[in-house]
Amino acid sequence: MRRAFIRATAALAAMGLAAKAAAQAAPAAAGKGGRVKVVYQLSEGTDQAVRAMANLRNHLNAAPDTKIVVVAFGYGVDFIVQGARDARGNTFEAAVGALASSGVEFRVCRNTLMARKIPESSLLMEAKVVQAGVVEVAKLQFDEGYAYIKP
Repeated sequence: MRRAFIRATAALAAMGLAAKAAAQAAPAAAGKGGRVKVVYQLSEGTDQAVRAMANLRNHLNAAPDTKIVVVAFGYGVDFIVQGARDARGNTFEAAVGALASSGVEFRVCRNTLMARKIPESSLLMEAKVVQAGVVEVAKLQFDEGYAYIKP
């Protein structure tokens, strides 16, 4: 009786592991042969945004069919505010506009805007406001199969 119980338990455990492995492999398999989708997380301020702009241009130059979404929250929203400047005094408007015209989407966290008292009207026109940046990143990764990059 004890051996039967152990065998049954082992069989159930094996089935559970197989199901878990299949579930984990499913999102990866879904992306193969299709369009690559990537979410870039910006949450650290304008220095990170400068790096990200270069990464995004390089990414699109090497793989122009990539679907890219940039999600900004925390201090990562600073670059998408009208008139924002990097350490050299350059604004982000032209870079954001060029990337948006190449299909890059820019999504900004409403929770951050409210906490930091940044009016939505002060954002660049390419920005789309979402309720929560971290939720947006998780949704894109889990529900829509986006790869994650934090420059």
